Amino acid sequence: MGSVMPPIIEQPMAAANAAAASFAALEAKLDYLDPADVELVRRAYRFADQAHLGQLRHSGEPYITHPIAVAAQCTEWKLDAHALMAALLHDAMEDCGVTKADLVEEFGAPVAELVDGLTKLDKLQFSTREEGQAESFRKMLLAMARDVRVILVKLADRLHNMRTIGDMPRSKWGRISTETIEIYAPIAHRLGLNQAYRELQDLAFRHLKPWRYVVLAKAVHKARQRRRDLIQKVQAEVLAALTDAGLTAHIIGREKTLYSIYRKMDDKHLSFAQVNDLYGVRVVLLNTISCYTALGLLHQLYKPVPGRFKDYIAIPKVNGYQSLHTTLVGPASINIEFQIRTDAMDLVAEAGVAAHWLYKAGKTEGGDELGTKWLQSLLDIQNETRDATEFWEHIKVDLVPDAVYMFTPKGQIMALPQGATVVDFAYAIHSNIGDHAVAAKVNGEQVPLRTELHNGDVIEIITAPVSTPNPAWLGFVRTGRARSRIRSHLKGLAQNESRELGEKLLAQALRAEGVGQPPGQEETDKPLWDKLLRFTGNRTREEMMTDIGLGKRSANMVAKRLVTMLAASGVRPDALMLTHARYTAHENLSQGAVILDGAPNTTVKYATCCRPIPGDGVLGYLGRGEGLVVHTDDCAVARRLQNKDAERFITVAWADEPVRNFEVGVVVTVVNGKGVLARVAAAMAAAEADIVHMGMTDEAAQDALDLRFVITVRDREHLDTVLRHLRRTQSVLRAARIMPAAG
Repeated sequence: MGSVMPPIIEQPMAAANAAAASFAALEAKLDYLDPADVELVRRAYRFADQAHLGQLRHSGEPYITHPIAVAAQCTEWKLDAHALMAALLHDAMEDCGVTKADLVEEFGAPVAELVDGLTKLDKLQFSTREEGQAESFRKMLLAMARDVRVILVKLADRLHNMRTIGDMPRSKWGRISTETIEIYAPIAHRLGLNQAYRELQDLAFRHLKPWRYVVLAKAVHKARQRRRDLIQKVQAEVLAALTDAGLTAHIIGREKTLYSIYRKMDDKHLSFAQVNDLYGVRVVLLNTISCYTALGLLHQLYKPVPGRFKDYIAIPKVNGYQSLHTTLVGPASINIEFQIRTDAMDLVAEAGVAAHWLYKAGKTEGGDELGTKWLQSLLDIQNETRDATEFWEHIKVDLVPDAVYMFTPKGQIMALPQGATVVDFAYAIHSNIGDHAVAAKVNGEQVPLRTELHNGDVIEIITAPVSTPNPAWLGFVRTGRARSRIRSHLKGLAQNESRELGEKLLAQALRAEGVGQPPGQEETDKPLWDKLLRFTGNRTREEMMTDIGLGKRSANMVAKRLVTMLAASGVRPDALMLTHARYTAHENLSQGAVILDGAPNTTVKYATCCRPIPGDGVLGYLGRGEGLVVHTDDCAVARRLQNKDAERFITVAWADEPVRNFEVGVVVTVVNGKGVLARVAAAMAAAEADIVHMGMTDEAAQDALDLRFVITVRDREHLDTVLRHLRRTQSVLRAARIMPAAG
């Protein structure tokens, strides 16, 4: 079943299926298009048929049967002529050597754009298969954000591929089915395409776990045989009750999909016998008032199960789905879920964004709004994330179907994934609100920005113009939009700071070579910079400076190369400066030292092994890709690094007046007793030191124990004051600064 058939049988099979490759089967479904549009679709069919001539599917059928089947699925959603043309042509660029320019010339730019959005990027070389896959999805999702027809054709393509996956080699089943269940099914759900969502899940489940699928299918079939009479009885009773009340209703019995039953059993560790809501009844009525009237009648007819009622009409799901859900105890104590909705809601529930094309009446506004907020967020994330893998990581978060609904102070409803925080909410309103958020009120009470939100919360965000995104937010935000915006801001900040540091380091390295200043930005200096950039492999001067600041490139090597180039053009090193630089290289005050003032900076980090503070002798280590790391000059870790990588150490010096306090480690040995911790904390507070972290040795039963603190101080003098306060405190035996062990 899963193997490719030998070539000898393929030709007869292809001939036998020639009828399926004809346009007639598709044309019968195009009655909703005008004749001119039908002719356009026919032209696309002829072009695709010619392009795929001689190609066969794994089943032995002519390849053109696949594009026809995809287009036929698109007709179910009543897509327009351009979308149907793209469906017929969707593999022409990928498999037949047809270019985008060919399609523009033949069918116009709109059709070519749709096909281009559908074309995978397999022909490009990526470092990993995952990266290639991520780039392919990024392209498809962005095309979809600009034109939702792209994803509708793509989902139709995936539906047909999954329906015929049995003809493919069994070795491919796992990868294709996993991709379907993790990516395409959630996208279908996010866009409200419930019918496609359920079918994709079940087909993927069938080929991922065939044994479980068969066992469950048999169990459901047996249960269906036993319960058929019961469901028919319920439908008859409900119809009679609604008709007596003067309501016109259409009643449909339905079953849970096998995959949803499997997930419920797996997630809640239930046996099949314990899954008691296998059955559902859909009640479709004329208008919204009738839905609420029918709900009251059903609750009188059967007893409702407490806590199992949801009103998605008043608060629709994020994909536009609207319905009343209630679970009732039917005859023989069987739980039955009822979905109550109008015809229009039923259309949206099954077709989602495709309902825009399915609406027969003149009112089509509703379809346009479905899913558009999520599609717009794709473009926002793309603007801040150029890396395909990172983009896909952000998007996968937003494909989680579960959502919580909350309100702005003006009563606007917002939907976010479960676990979303105040910061996610701020970014969902507007990027600027998120960037400048400093505090928030939930239901009128002040809360931390990391607070998780719940259904019905009313959130007010407080902003300040000087506030910027905090790196710590990445540890708790839930939405892709918030995560990509914060990362984008931090990357921009780090690049600016790295570039400034790189310029300082290059200037310092040039002075050591006897050159006072690097060449300027004038037009006459451009050839020199271009030559240097070819040597370093950077595209721009700014990029080279950033690399130097991040430690990816050695300032000394770049300086030596630049000096050689300058010498070739007649500029000689200054002998006096060269001598001075060599004699003062060991001094912190040598010209060009990087000044440490403690200002927030993503490029300069203070080593946690020795925790340097103003007053300490310090060294700067330019780590590879991590910027400048500052150590004390007697730090054992720094000494080991110097032995291995001496050329990466640069001169750094403390500013006269640092702008903040610095963290330092302190160990306090105390006599164990009641209230000793409070006394130690009070002594630190009296010395104006803040406690950042505290730990103790696991020796509670002993007479003496070590308390380890990380505290903030202004400088060494302030630290000495803190230690004196501690040593004078009752029960304290010793107090000292923690330094890294030698070795």
